[in-house]
Order: sequence, then C-alpha cells, then structure tokens
Amino acid sequence: MSVNQQAHSGPPYGQPQPAYQRYQQPGYGGQQMPGVPHSQYGVYNGPVPGHQQPAPPQGYFPSLGLPSKGSPVSLNSDTSSLAPNFIGPLRTPPTSGAPPPTSGAPLPVGQPAYNQFGQGDVQNGIPASAVQMQRLSVSQPFIPGSTPTSISQLSSFQQYGPSPTSAQQLTNHMARMTIGSVPTSAAPPAGLGYGPSTSVPPASGSFTATGSGLYTPYSSSQGPPPASMTHGLPPTSLSQGVPLAQPAFSGLPLSMQRLPSQGPGYAPPPSSTGIGPSNYPSTTGAPRPSTMQSPPLSGQALAGLPASQPNHLSSPPPQQAMSGPHPGPPMTGLQGPPPPPTHPSQPGYQIQQNGSFGQVRGSQPNYGGAYPGTPNYGSQPGPPPPPKRLDPDSIPSPQLSELPPQQKSRHRIDPDAIPSPIQVIEDDRNNRGSEPFVTGVRGQVPPLVTTNFLVKDQGNTSPRYIRCTSYNIPCTSDMAKQSQVPLAAVIKPLAMLPTEETPPYLVDHGESGPIRCNRCKAYMCPFMQFIEGGRRFQCCFCSCVTEVPPHYFQHLDHTGKRVDFYDRPELSLGSYEFLATVDYCKNNKFPNPPAFIFMIDVSYNAVKSGLVRLICEELKSLLDYLPRGGNLEESAIRVGFVTYNKVLHFYNVKSSLAQPQMMVVSDVADMFVPLLDGFLVNVNESRTVIASLLDQIPEMFADTRETETVFAPVIQAGLDALKAAECAGKLFIFHTSLPIAEAPGKLKNRDDKKLINTDKEKTLFQPQTNFYNNLAKDCVAQGCCVDLFLFPNQYLDVATLGVVTYQTGGSIYKYTYFQLETDQERFLNDLRRDVQKEVGFDAVMRVRTSTGIRATDFFGAFYMSNTTDVELAGLDCDKTITVEFKHDDKLSEDSGALLQCALLYTSSAGQRRLRIHNLSLNCCTQLADLYRNCETDTLINYLAKYAYRGVLNNPVKTVRDALINQCAQILACYRKNCASPSSAGQLILPECMKLLPVYLNCVLKSDVLQPGPEVSTDDRAYIRQLVTSMDVAETNVFFYPRLLPLTKVDVDSDALPAAIRNSEERLSKGDMYLLENGLNIFVWVGVNVQQGLIQNLFGVSSFSQISNTMSTLPILENPFSKKVRSIMDMLQAQRSRYMKLIIVKQEDKFEMLFKHFLVEDKSMSGGASYVDFLCHMHKEIRQLLS
Repeated sequence: MSVNQQAHSGPPYGQPQPAYQRYQQPGYGGQQMPGVPHSQYGVYNGPVPGHQQPAPPQGYFPSLGLPSKGSPVSLNSDTSSLAPNFIGPLRTPPTSGAPPPTSGAPLPVGQPAYNQFGQGDVQNGIPASAVQMQRLSVSQPFIPGSTPTSISQLSSFQQYGPSPTSAQQLTNHMARMTIGSVPTSAAPPAGLGYGPSTSVPPASGSFTATGSGLYTPYSSSQGPPPASMTHGLPPTSLSQGVPLAQPAFSGLPLSMQRLPSQGPGYAPPPSSTGIGPSNYPSTTGAPRPSTMQSPPLSGQALAGLPASQPNHLSSPPPQQAMSGPHPGPPMTGLQGPPPPPTHPSQPGYQIQQNGSFGQVRGSQPNYGGAYPGTPNYGSQPGPPPPPKRLDPDSIPSPQLSELPPQQKSRHRIDPDAIPSPIQVIEDDRNNRGSEPFVTGVRGQVPPLVTTNFLVKDQGNTSPRYIRCTSYNIPCTSDMAKQSQVPLAAVIKPLAMLPTEETPPYLVDHGESGPIRCNRCKAYMCPFMQFIEGGRRFQCCFCSCVTEVPPHYFQHLDHTGKRVDFYDRPELSLGSYEFLATVDYCKNNKFPNPPAFIFMIDVSYNAVKSGLVRLICEELKSLLDYLPRGGNLEESAIRVGFVTYNKVLHFYNVKSSLAQPQMMVVSDVADMFVPLLDGFLVNVNESRTVIASLLDQIPEMFADTRETETVFAPVIQAGLDALKAAECAGKLFIFHTSLPIAEAPGKLKNRDDKKLINTDKEKTLFQPQTNFYNNLAKDCVAQGCCVDLFLFPNQYLDVATLGVVTYQTGGSIYKYTYFQLETDQERFLNDLRRDVQKEVGFDAVMRVRTSTGIRATDFFGAFYMSNTTDVELAGLDCDKTITVEFKHDDKLSEDSGALLQCALLYTSSAGQRRLRIHNLSLNCCTQLADLYRNCETDTLINYLAKYAYRGVLNNPVKTVRDALINQCAQILACYRKNCASPSSAGQLILPECMKLLPVYLNCVLKSDVLQPGPEVSTDDRAYIRQLVTSMDVAETNVFFYPRLLPLTKVDVDSDALPAAIRNSEERLSKGDMYLLENGLNIFVWVGVNVQQGLIQNLFGVSSFSQISNTMSTLPILENPFSKKVRSIMDMLQAQRSRYMKLIIVKQEDKFEMLFKHFLVEDKSMSGGASYVDFLCHMHKEIRQLLS
C-alpha cells in the first residue's frame, strides 16, 4: 500500500482515493466493472491450444506492439493528446518507478478474468472482474514532459467497481491489493538441462505431481536462467515486487514467455542444449553484449510485429540499449525463453494457482485443460500464453546463489524495473506537498522529509521535532520480535521551523510551575483526561489520578473537554514551552546568561596558513550577531579569548582598559585561570578593547616557530573559567595538529591502515585514553559545551579529540589541508552559523512513555549518568537524539501508545525553560498494519546510528552482517505473514519499505563500514560522529545524494530540475550535473557540453580551461549562471553545514571521488551495486523463509 493511504480507513472504493486525484482508476482485480455483463464462464485458466483470440479491444494498436524505450508513454504531463505508442486504457500512473506490465493478451469484454486468490474454484475475495484491463508495457523509463493519455480518452470501463460486499473482502482487498492475480509458475521444459527432471517438493506448500511437468529448481552449478523482467506494478498497491534476473520458470510471468519464431538466422534452440556457465561470455571488464539473451523486456522496441498477431513476438529478440560491440548472432539456447518442447512424455505445463503449488485447478467450461505447449516451430506462432497473473507485491527475481561465480557481477536487469528513490520522492511530493499536514489524528504517517509541507499542530507534535520508524506499533513484544522492525523515534527538540509555522508558545504558570502527574511526573498535555467535573485529571501515561490545583481549575463542556481547551497551548497543542521555576535550576538559583570563549591555536601551521588572521578578522564583525534569545535588544552572552600552542595565553579585555592585557600560563599540567575580572565581558562595553586584541593577535604570533600544541589543558581552562563565572557556555576551539606536547591528554600517532578488516579495526574508532571521557563528564556537569574546528594536514586522532565535543553535545567541523583561497568561504559560513544558532545550555532531556513500552536505548551526542536522563552541556537546533523503545507489557489497540519528550534547558538569554513534545501512536495486532505505517527514512537513520555505534566494540564485518540480517528478517517476516502467497522466486517488498534495500546498501557502502583506500582514519571517525546526531533529512541526502541535471534547468521557473538516480548510466557526456550530499556539492561537466553553457557558467571558452580549484562559481550576468547559483544557495540554506563546491571534469582526477557518490553503482571499495545487493537480499530472505 502507499505510505499515504490509511490502512483500513480509506474512502470507499466508489470514490477516488486522496493520493491519486485527477485520475480515474480501473476496476481493481476481481471487481466487476459497471456496465459490463457478468460472464457465464468459470475462471480463466489459460487458453486451449489453437484457441483463436477474438479481436483486441478498442484502443489497442497491434502494429505498434509494445512501446519502445525511445518514446515511452509518460504519465506526468497534463496535455490531452494520445502518446504515439498508446496501447489501450491506462492505469493510474504508478508511483513505483515503472509503469505496470502488459498482461499478455488483452481479454475481450465478457471473458472471465483470473480469480484472485488461488486454490480450487473457491473465491474468498472480491468477485472476479469480467474485464481484464490492458496494462502498460513493462520497462518504460519515466520521462517527465512527454505526453500521457488524458482521462477523456481512456476506455469507458475505467471506473471503480462496486464496493466489496463484506468487511472480510475489504480486508483481503486492502491487505493484499492483488490486482488481477499472481503469476503462475510453470515447469521448465524437460530437455533443457536446467536441473534434474526429478520431483523436488518446493519450499512452500505441498505439490502433487502428475506427469513429468514438474517444478524443478535450478542447481547452483548450472547457468543462469534468462532474466525474466516484469516490473511495473499496479499503481495502487505499490507493494513493489522487485524483478531480479530469476530462474526462468519459478515464477516467470507467463506473459513474458513469448515464443521466438523462426526469423532468418535464428534457429530454435535444440531441445537438448544445456545452458551452463560456459555458454555465457565472461563479464569481467567486458562491455555488456548488446543482444538480449533473455525474454524481451516489454518497453523496448520490437521490430516488425505483424498486425495480425498482436500478442506474439514474431521477430528476433530486440537489441538492448547498451553500449558495447555487437557480439554477433546469439549463442544457441540463449535467445529468449525456450519454446515449450513437444515431447510426448510431457503433456503440458501444470498451471499452479497463485504460485503456492496447491492442487491443480480443474478444466474450465469452454477451455481445455493445461497448456500443452506449441505444436510446431514454424513461423506461425502458437496460441497466446495465458495472461500474466500479477501480484502487485511481487515481481520475479533471481538468486545470487543460483548464478555461477563469473555471472554474479552481472544481472541483465533493467534498473528502471527496481524501486526508484527518485520516483518515490517525486510521488510523495505530488501527493502530499500541497495540503498541510494536520497533526490532530493519532498515528498518522507524515509526508517524507524530502517533501515541502506545512504542519498544523492540533495536539501531536510536528514531524520536524519527532519522526518514528513506525506510527503503528505492535501490541506485544513477541510481535515486535517477530517483525524485527526497530521501534525508535528521532527527536530534534529545538528544531527550527519554517517562517510560516508558529514556534512553540511559552506558558508561564507563575511560581507554582507546570502542572504534572503526581506519580510519573509527566507534564500536562492534550492526552490527559479531566474527571469529576474538572477537579482531577487522570494521567495518560501511568493512569494515576491527580488533583487539579485551584488556580488551574476550569469547568468541562458536554464532551468532557475543559472550556479553556483552545486557550491553553498545553491542552490543545503537541509542542509548547513552560517557563521553569527556581526548583528546576541548579542549586535552586536562576542561572546566569551563558558565555562564549574563543580559543585559537597559534602554532606555526595555523599562522602560516593565514588561519589565525582570518579568524580574528571574522570575529570583529561576528560578535555583533551573538544569539539574543527573546526580544532582547542586545545579546546577554559574554565573551572571552584564549590563544595557545604549547602554553596558554589569556586576555584581559575589560572595558576600562586602553589596551588588552595578556597573561601566560605555562604550567599546563596544573591548569588555572589567571584572571576573573575582565576575562568574560559584554561585547558592546568592551568593543574597542576586543577590536584592538583581534588586530594584535596575528601580528604577535606572525614569526612563531612553535609547532607543538596542547589540547586537553585548553578545554580545562575554558571549563574553569565558566566555573568561576558560575555560568554555562560554549568553547569554540580552532585546532590544527595532533597534541604531542608534554601535557595532560597528550596523544601519539596511532594511525594504522593495516588494522582495516581485522578484529582490531574497532580500536581506530575508540579514544586512545580515558582522560578525555573524564574531562567530558566535568564539562557536562558545568554546562560547558565544546565546538571544535579542525584544520589538519595529517593524522589528528579525531576519535580521541572528538570525545569531549561528542559527549557535551557540541559540533565538529573539519577542513583537511585547509587553504585560504578554496576553504575560506566554507569555514566562515560554518563559523557564522555556529555562533549565531539557537542553543539550549545545561540541558536534561527525558522521554516518558505510556504503560507498555519504555525508552531503553539512546543515540546521539550527549552524556548519560543514569538510564533515563540524557544530559547535554549544549543542544543546538540541528542536533537529534534517537531513542529506541522496547515493550515491558502489552499495549491495547484502543488506547494506543504515547511519548512525551521533555527538555529542560537554559536559553541564550539565561532563561530556564521546559520544552515539551507529545506524540500519540497507534497500536496493532496485525503485522500488516505495522508494515503499512513504517517510515523507511527514519528506519535508515536509526540503523545507521546503531551500526556506527556498533563499530566501537565489534569488527566491522560483524556489524555489516548484522545489518543485512536484520533487514532480511524484516522483509522475510512481511513476505511470510503479509504478502499474498506467490512463488518463492519473487522478491516482495512492503510498500513503505520498498527503498529499504537501496538505502541499506548505501549505509553498508559508507566510508565508516566499507572504506576505500583513499579514506583516512580521521575521516571515518569524523563521519561516524557526524551521522550520530544527524536528523532524518540529513541522513537521507547523505546516504543517497541528490543528483540534478543542470542542463535541464528552466531559467524562467523557480522549480528545481527533476532529480535523477545515482548511477553513472544516467549521466550523459553532453550534460552538466550537480550532486549534493550535505557535506559537498559536486558539479560534473561532461566532455561534450556545449561551449555556450561552459561560457555562461564558468566564464571560460572551452572545457579544457575550466579550473577544478574554484571554490565558488563566478558571478556572471546571464540567466543560466544566475539560476544555477540560486539553486546552490537554496541547497546551502537547507543544510546545517556549508557544502564544499568541487568542480569535476569528466575523465579527470576528481572523477573517482565523484563516482564514489553514485551509490547505485558498484563501489571501488567493493560495495555491491543496487541490483546485486537486491539479489543478495532476496537470497537471504529465501534462506530465512526456507
């Protein structure tokens, strides 16, 4: 089902569904079409040999056969002309990346369609439809801008059928969404050497064989089957099955089994040919052969299709649209699926119902029994194969284990066939971007993070603050264990909202403070139940009854709601703030405003690179932009300055001084702050002294020869200064090298690439010493947050230096090989944003849950001294805390489950506040409901953080295997318990999780879990820490970067060009592309780009003159340059860090780096391509099921 559809509460089938406005939909599988007479026949079970099909229905153009790839029927424009290769009534545009497949022969009106559910003639679903709708061909790429068919030209039968007659039918209908039916699987022909012709019972169900037409599995030593490709899905179900190259007859959709005719030079394969590994060309390094050695993918041009035989291929297999030399005539036995043999011993393929190998259905009135194969191999084709039974959940696919070794790297799978992230993102934008997301209903799945939408808070918190892996959680722990879907929430308590949305209201209850439950201390929220006329309230978390204080009392209306319900944010909104009383403050006294201390490394490297001068220049103006908090005219934050190399220099910048004074502390082993008065000052009062200091620092150290630095004493000094001033605050440390000078926290260079892929690899992620853990603990106790700006030219040990930053809730920024001209822009933007952003200091966060679940695990940049409280010296608007929940009791479907996240913090104005976020979730007893309400982006965010923590204590291979195994179990549980029965050869993915394999593969291929030789140890530690506090939008673009074709930009429109998938196959030499992943922006320029475009964007006249060292695009006065720069500014504004611009010319040295981000391709470090990984996941799932 579509993420966007509610499980069982959707509109009745007579009305259009909200997700698919503007399109009429054909009758669902098995529903009677209005205006079409019921058939007097039973259920269709394949044509009789020689049975002549009646004329095709109106709207089908036999001369065109299947649409060619060159001119696909596009489904996204609103024009009303017919596409040139229109082949009959369309379904709604599929949202799964590829249009639905043709169903073999179109059924004429009045002919019975396939039964939906299988065994015998019993039907427990919706009545069988009398009209099989013509479907679009299989593998058409989605090309925006081409012409679709308009509604007015669709077939007259294209309306909804009547509603199902009973609740049971509706349930079946929704749970399976089977349109038409599932593919029948058939036995391979006896003589083809696909495996022994013996009876091997299949994995699912029992199968009684008659004759020799048995289901024979392949043995893994034999050659791969022809790839069977069906990959469009019925648009409503979207439980996308994924086509992988599949054993041809375990679930090969029969509509794809076209019989090759005797075209010139194409002999039919001899019936005894074995297709073994030797028949296939080796693939290592060789281009793919351009002939199709598999059933033709519908969607490719089929040459010379005779008009009188619309359902047969009477021409040689089509050319695949691949580059590479033509390998000559295809090898014997390889062109298309083998024709059914004519051995007398094999009377026909047994048609297996529903792919579940149950009893064979009896013959139908008016039709013969089983399909006995074609009687001749002449140029006249035999009868059409039965229409494909399409299970919307499933598409046949191959097993990795069943391919010979040299074949594993290559699957002739059309990448358009498998779930496309771009398509899913686009569909969600179209379906959910226009309406506001109203949070009044329990357990709603929000739009994707990639969709722009407005939120209206009506009692549940906005998804900008909390996103969950599932919005419908299992009622029991057994069910949760069975599904293996982690129950987690990614919480971003101080998230910034768009300007159109109202920030949380501040509620002041005076000296008595916020109203809370007596027992569990939960805060007043919309889910609390007022009783006894409003004199008491029952806690929604622990059910305890608490007296309402007299000053808070209010009468109830006839519905039991307080009459001041809408006047109080805490009763009507999901997110709000309370002003905290003195009881919520340290030592029972209100806090002082926080302080910022800037600590600048003035060793030789920092001075020589121009860094020290740059920082001092920037701070002069930046100090006017400190966060103000509230409506203050000037910031309450005080500032201080320290410089250091092997010793520390403190500066007295008291406003009464004419010149700043410097004090040096050389005893770094016993750190102390040499002055109290004059160290932390108000910026406005001491403006001239500060300006004088910032002018002098670069001059003072201009001739330094000191190369060694200390690090821990710098943090210690900042911490002591905040202690002395009795305030919380933030240290901004600018540091360049490994601290090797004699001092506490001294480090040695332990970088060792040889440890990669060994059991000791985990030590590279662990700190060298415990010293920094203890220092971090002291910092958290004082509310001292550390932000670290690193400028390394060699190994710096981020894993150790980052410990204090990580545990205090700070941020790390890293500029390797810092150079003024290329990195200045990025560093200054990061520094400005870091200094100006809203931060909560000295914070404690607790997550309360209703009875039945509890928070058990936490991920992010924080410190925990007990099992419930997340302590943060600082928490900014970009940081998230990820919380995992486990069952400790049963939940009930009626009451659902509740979360309340409470954050106590000091604002930048020095005000103590409580920010509360509430969220209600549904609970379910059916696994299908769980899978229908999951959010893959949040699931991937959780899994990445879980894995990145795992590498601290486990070998990386163990972590990778655990990830793959957990995801295989999630998908296998869905397959076993929620999908309609179908052949084991089909990979079936839940609609909401169809992108789980592609995204998971990106996590597995990331630098932390699978580094290439060029990735440094520091980079891996840096990425590991970054990802741990990322929100869902950031992990989404980090793991699956956004790729935009710049040459498709419309200079007159505000819209971005449509994104394309991350694969080299999608790039064209004549185009330019922009790729962003949250840390970098690449602009890739193809060798054949028009000179005019190069001139307009780069200001040079030819490809060879483009410089790859530019860090910003030149400002040129032409529409193209303006548009591209505005796109980049827009992307930069969406990200929490300023992305580095890297210009990549095709075939130059940076291209390897760029290709590393084309995540659907095989990676240099050995990561699998998307297609290969999908095959691997399928194999894992099959092993779990068997």
